[in-house]
Amino acid sequence: MNTQCFVEQDATSNILLRVTNVCGLCYKTFEEGEIIYYDMHSYRYICKDCMEKLASNMNEDCVIEAGESSLF
Repeated sequence: MNTQCFVEQDATSNILLRVTNVCGLCYKTFEEGEIIYYDMHSYRYICKDCMEKLASNMNEDCVIEAGESSLF
């Protein structure tokens, strides 16, 4: 799985107030203190499930190679 395209962070109150409180793909609501991932290719915060789905289809340049480009 390709995970170098994502930055793992804690969902702090500061992040959730200033940027977003939902996953950029599936719109799951983030809870303070949970682990979230910043997608450096698409510039959005995503949940672990979406990160794993995207990472499995990305090459080392963070470009989606296989499957669909979205979860839907």
